[in-house]
Amino acid sequence: MALPHKLKNLMLFNDANIYRGLVKSVTLPALGRKMEAYRGGGMNGPVKADLGFSDDGIQLEWKTGGLDLISLKQFGAVNASGVALRFSGAYEQDDTGEVSAVEIVVRGRHETIEMGDAQPGEDTEHSITTTCTYYKLTVDNEEIIEIDLLNFIEKVGGKDMLEKQRKAIGL
Repeated sequence: MALPHKLKNLMLFNDANIYRGLVKSVTLPALGRKMEAYRGGGMNGPVKADLGFSDDGIQLEWKTGGLDLISLKQFGAVNASGVALRFSGAYEQDDTGEVSAVEIVVRGRHETIEMGDAQPGEDTEHSITTTCTYYKLTVDNEEIIEIDLLNFIEKVGGKDMLEKQRKAIGL
């Protein structure tokens, strides 16, 4: 019997600033496709056509404890890829003790910063949603997925998914 790799610890880096002791949680980006059903003559049912990424795009949500001046000073960044964030996680398999290093690098800008409730003697936190133009997932130094929305790059398992389309449109 095998047990799954479970997240045992994590770290967040914001433009090379380490959030040790500050990051409370990270909601990793959902990867979603925009699909449209199509059924033509001679087809017994619809087939969904892949139209690229979903309208929600790629978002990283994260929380910090206390006052986070770094992210507040980044709010309103003009450059769509102006903020670089890196999540690193240690996923351990309890039956073998094997630890996998998972890293997600994103670039984007903060869409929302919720400063939460301000109450004397109570914990405070900031909830930040960062909308991303770039995403890269690496597991144990193997690049699994790389998405660069601005540069029309999408690689999955080392395969360039958009190579033929870039060629067709002259990029």
